[in-house]
Amino acid sequence: MMKSAVFPRFVAEVSSNHNQHLDRCFQFIDKAAAIGCDAVKFQLFKIDQLFAPEILEKSEAHRRRKAWELPVSFLPELSHRCRQKGIQFGCTPFYLKAVEELLSHVDFYKIASYELLWHELLRTCAQTGKPVVLSTGMATMDEVRAAVNVLADFGCKNLTLLHCVSAYPTPVTECNLSAIQTLRNAFNFEPSALSIHVGWSDHSVSPAVIYRAALRWGADLIEFHLDIDGKGEEYASGHCWLPDKIGPVIENVRLGFKADGTKRKLPVLSELADREWRTDPSDGLRPLISIRSRWKK
Repeated sequence: MMKSAVFPRFVAEVSSNHNQHLDRCFQFIDKAAAIGCDAVKFQLFKIDQLFAPEILEKSEAHRRRKAWELPVSFLPELSHRCRQKGIQFGCTPFYLKAVEELLSHVDFYKIASYELLWHELLRTCAQTGKPVVLSTGMATMDEVRAAVNVLADFGCKNLTLLHCVSAYPTPVTECNLSAIQTLRNAFNFEPSALSIHVGWSDHSVSPAVIYRAALRWGADLIEFHLDIDGKGEEYASGHCWLPDKIGPVIENVRLGFKADGTKRKLPVLSELADREWRTDPSDGLRPLISIRSRWKK
């Protein structure tokens, strides 16, 4: 059975769309808060610690990503701005020292799908005691289970597993959203010391996919890539949302949950006045005989 419905948390993934401009980073935080996000997430990587030397030596395209790096000096100001705006600050560490550099600033760590096999990074994040969000794109269930075991063994108490398809963008027909429930079922009997939630990391840029993940499959958290103006480094890839597109989706998801009600089958306030206008069973005419006298001269 799917879990009872609760509002999903929305996390705006800035990726490398900040263009190394602090003011632009602030704009992302402010916009994420304005459209109803619960958190904003950045990435902390260094190209020479992300790709093997032989890749960088041969690939100019990979070397150019040096310009995508988030300056470590931005972290205190980004964290402070998030607190001012009332949303959480998360970040993905892509090298081991980044975990320590982020420790005093982030509310949670996010581990990317590409790093799922790197158990040393998982262990280092778990040992901080902070919540961890783990994307599971490209992974088998055995690989996911191994990662969860590492996190649990080294002290993680709050884990969110995100079903993810690591294609940029992801075709709607390949989103495989039912795997959200597969993850939920697989870890339903984990020790109570580890609280596990499940969700969806979106690369589809499809409102239908977001609605389905939230309203059918009960995603606890939905992460999406955000750009504010179509000028970010990753926007051209086609997997980033713009604020005027994702904002209404977030609003409608939350509105949809408000429609669930109490589960009790009773007349609601807006229909009480019409109850007396139902057909009277004695003669098959409307309204009930008990109120027809009001209409007599």
